[in-house]
Amino acid sequence: MRRSQRTLLAAAVLAMAATGCGKGGGNAAPPASPPLAVDTARAQRSDIATYVTLDGQIAPVQESTLSSQQSGNVTAVYVNEGQHVVRGQVVAKLDDATLRAQLAQQQAMVQQGVAQLGGSTLQAPVTAAQASNTVVSAQQQLAAAKNGVETAQAAYQSALATYNADKQLLTSGYVAQTQYEQARSADVQALQALNTARETERQAVVGLAAARSQGTNAEPIQQQTIAANRGSLAAAQAQVRLLETEIVQTSIVAPFNGVVTQRLLDPGAYASPNQPVVRVSQVDTVYVNVNVPDDDLSYVHRATPVSFTTTSLGNKTYSATVMDVNATPTQGTLSYRARVRVANPNDLLRGGMLVAVTVRKEFHPSAIVVPRAAVFQTESGANVFTVTNLPPPPAIPGAPAGGAGGAPPGGAQKGPPIKLMQAKVVAVQLGLQTDTLAEVRSPDIKPGTTVITTRPDALQDRSTVAIGGPSAPGTRGAQ
Repeated sequence: MRRSQRTLLAAAVLAMAATGCGKGGGNAAPPASPPLAVDTARAQRSDIATYVTLDGQIAPVQESTLSSQQSGNVTAVYVNEGQHVVRGQVVAKLDDATLRAQLAQQQAMVQQGVAQLGGSTLQAPVTAAQASNTVVSAQQQLAAAKNGVETAQAAYQSALATYNADKQLLTSGYVAQTQYEQARSADVQALQALNTARETERQAVVGLAAARSQGTNAEPIQQQTIAANRGSLAAAQAQVRLLETEIVQTSIVAPFNGVVTQRLLDPGAYASPNQPVVRVSQVDTVYVNVNVPDDDLSYVHRATPVSFTTTSLGNKTYSATVMDVNATPTQGTLSYRARVRVANPNDLLRGGMLVAVTVRKEFHPSAIVVPRAAVFQTESGANVFTVTNLPPPPAIPGAPAGGAGGAPPGGAQKGPPIKLMQAKVVAVQLGLQTDTLAEVRSPDIKPGTTVITTRPDALQDRSTVAIGGPSAPGTRGAQ
């Protein structure tokens, strides 16, 4: 109730008390207790919910500290902190002169390997023809040796027959000793010629076997030479690809679209393998890492809607849903990390910002709510004061007709009319409560029921109360 209404109400109460004392003289009834000035509000049907506020912190969706797998002097850094980069953009370069020299050397070795492989491949048919010719020649030599054996065998048989015949004739005296000696000498020479022919045949057989063996192995040996040359060429080509890859690795590129958040080396510095050069963070979409205590974990799960604010942006409210909740608590705490993913246009949300995340705990739709100040506790439970009409006063002879309410004497009333009502205690069952509202359940409390929101110490059941108008402004919406 506004101050002007309270002043007007106090004046009305004093005026009614004075009127009661001035009329009727000594025969008048003792005056009743003066009405109690109260504020009121109306019960409303509204949604009501309770919320929990959790601490959170902004973090980039992706963040990478870029480095090179190669070592060398930094020849250029193409970006500065705060600059936006796109995926694949070169942000820094290392000196690659040594690697390029090694690449040229390996490319020359590749050309040499190609030549060697081509030569061995062309030589394969020639080697096969040579092996075939060697076999044919050995076969011819063997045939000639066999003919020689046959000729020597026939000559030996003839010489042996002559020798045997002369030997018998020598005993009978028909052949001279000289002729006998000649026949024996011819037999010995024929035998030696036969042995020589047989040895020649044996060597021809061995030569043919060797020729055939060489012809059989010549092609595999040549193919092995071709395979070795092909392997050497493949190794040289692989070395070329390795050097090309190492040259590419001297260019440091952005792995995703983002913002440069750190520049750690400048041109001229020596960068060893895996030494940080530039840090890139993706902030067009960010995570909100929320610390969820164990007591509140039942209210936070995947797809739970939340809102959050940060004082860094003037308490601007963002809405999102929970992406996931960690299955284990943060080390050393009983809090679980929940992640919220939210779009970040214009990069307003920055990594490391502290935020307050609001999560709805309980929700009752279409509940009957009253201002929380209207509820009071007694030993029997929760109660509120409602108001009802006063019972009609007893008739007084000579008194003017009309009720106790109305304008005070001395002229027209300013502001809303003063209304006298009777307070009534109503027991209620409490539901959800917020800082300003309370859900109540009672057959006597319906939407539109007037409840008392201020309780003077003297206020009791059936106390007369004065209200500055039909009722005070209605309750605010549920929070």
